[in-house]
Amino acid sequence: MVDIFDEVDEDLRAERAQQWLKRNGWLIIAAALLIVAGAGAWQGWRWWEAKQDMAAAESFLSAQRAADALTPASPPAARAEAAHAFEQLAATAPAGYRTLSRLRAAALRAAAGDRAGAASMLDAIAADSGADPLLRDYASLLWVQYQIDDADAARLRARLAPLTAPDNAWHALAQEASAMIALRLGQTDQAAEILRRLAADVTAPEGVRHRAAALLTRPGG
Repeated sequence: MVDIFDEVDEDLRAERAQQWLKRNGWLIIAAALLIVAGAGAWQGWRWWEAKQDMAAAESFLSAQRAADALTPASPPAARAEAAHAFEQLAATAPAGYRTLSRLRAAALRAAAGDRAGAASMLDAIAADSGADPLLRDYASLLWVQYQIDDADAARLRARLAPLTAPDNAWHALAQEASAMIALRLGQTDQAAEILRRLAADVTAPEGVRHRAAALLTRPGG
């Protein structure tokens, strides 16, 4: 008797399942189609994104080759033209290449003698919350370096302050810039102390350590 009841229950369950599928089977098919369409759309987006990145990389390398071909004898107009190529790329490139292009454009503007224009571009990069924090800090460092000879020392130091922290990637270069500002103001003791720390800092780039040591060995260093 138990077996008979079990068979009847199974038949009833099977019949109910068939009826449910007849009423709602379209939902399963629709869900399956949505999953397939979503996967296809995602793959399509990834393909388009990769294509955009590749195009930006090629354009960036092309602009970089043109900039690398410049020589010290190249006229300012040639540097301005090279900067314009990076500015055009920055207008359409994905985020990473956009920031790199803006940095290269600013460097070329400065090399062409337009330090005010370069500083303005670097200010915009440093304030861009969509840019990589590492590159934003680098933009602030360049902003100081391009104006270190004549800009207000207090403003320069305020901009350098967060970059001189030991955990900042640019701390050695920021400290070197701080020493240059101190020298400009005649604060030689302060400059010498910074340079001594840099010369002994094994985490600082080799070039920074050598420059610091060279300044310290000068007469009166």
